[in-house]
Amino acid sequence: MDSNSLEDYARLIVKSGVNIQKNQTLVITSPIECAAFTRVITKIAYEEGAKDVVVEWVDELLSKIKFLYAPVEAFEEFPEWQKKFYLSYAREGAAFLAIDAKDPELMKDITPERILKASKVRSSALKEYANRKMSGKNSWCIASFPTKAWAKKAFPNISEDEAIEKLWEAVFKVTRIDKDNDSVVSWNKHIRSLKINSDFLNSYEFKYMYYKNPLGTDLKIELPENHIWISGSEYTPEGIEFSANIPTEEIFTLPKKTGVNGTVISSMPLSYNGSIIEKISLTFKDGKIVNFYAEKGYGVLKELIETDEGSHYLGEVALVPYNSPISKLNTIFYKTLFDENASCHLAIGAAYPCIKNIENMSNEELGKLEINDSSIHVDFMIGTEDLEIIGITRTNEEIPIFKNGDFAF
Repeated sequence: MDSNSLEDYARLIVKSGVNIQKNQTLVITSPIECAAFTRVITKIAYEEGAKDVVVEWVDELLSKIKFLYAPVEAFEEFPEWQKKFYLSYAREGAAFLAIDAKDPELMKDITPERILKASKVRSSALKEYANRKMSGKNSWCIASFPTKAWAKKAFPNISEDEAIEKLWEAVFKVTRIDKDNDSVVSWNKHIRSLKINSDFLNSYEFKYMYYKNPLGTDLKIELPENHIWISGSEYTPEGIEFSANIPTEEIFTLPKKTGVNGTVISSMPLSYNGSIIEKISLTFKDGKIVNFYAEKGYGVLKELIETDEGSHYLGEVALVPYNSPISKLNTIFYKTLFDENASCHLAIGAAYPCIKNIENMSNEELGKLEINDSSIHVDFMIGTEDLEIIGITRTNEEIPIFKNGDFAF
């Protein structure tokens, strides 16, 4: 792994990911395994004008010990100091960066109820913080860092050193890190290309999206009036552009909460809270999941869906061409940040408020929009090389959106 490429990657995260501003605080959540990389990011953030860089260190192995041996009461409360930590910085206008380097299967032997209980308590305590991020009030970004455990899961048939090197090559490729070019310029060019497709979708007022493939997906998704498709980057109320996901290949919007009907089949494994869920089947009626199945990880899926009322509904509709750079690597990464950008996907749970002029709406108007709310937001992949998607406009015009797994326009 080339040190110059690593620094370019860190600079991309700081400048195009969170897009740190002069005198702004950057809050980083980092695994302890990524300490050296986090220091590089911190240095660049200060060079770009950050007022302060605050790091919350995470130790996955310590977390596993807690899940194994702590009394159940330990997962029923969220520390008040930690809640104040996130909310105080969010209200101050800080930018937030999460470095995702989790071992995809570290928690596979932990009782799912414990993990989901802790996740639900955390989500409830940090609801304002999550809402600020989902509505773009704070710039934020998630980026990954290859670790031994992740590399061996993604590339199990080669040596550990080879697996890490191969994973770094994949990370640099899909994030447009190129030693011969300015990576920030290359990334911004990629974001502009995504916007061309979102502009096309936004030129229509789609009422429905029909999904179908031989895997068994046969799904009708209604979209709310005045929805908008978002691609690659988002904007804070102050007009600061940021990329919430690095990498990203998706264009996404929200479904009408009660407007999803039919069945959808997952096309890739889902890594969730340290467990793997495979071959998911969900059936919807009037937006709600009324039947579900998983060939592997059924218990985890059941707990996920039963987290709260909103976790029985969808919150995101995302389009990713089957021939995306990540898909072309022909690798299951067991990390949603990567796998979701290799495949069209949906999300169970909370919706991003992808509605025109939503910032000017009254509470009464917002209440009529049927935007799903939940303490979770979990993406699962549904795209295949033979996926067909038809869009139906509000004037009943049929527009091919996907054909043979790729954009039809």
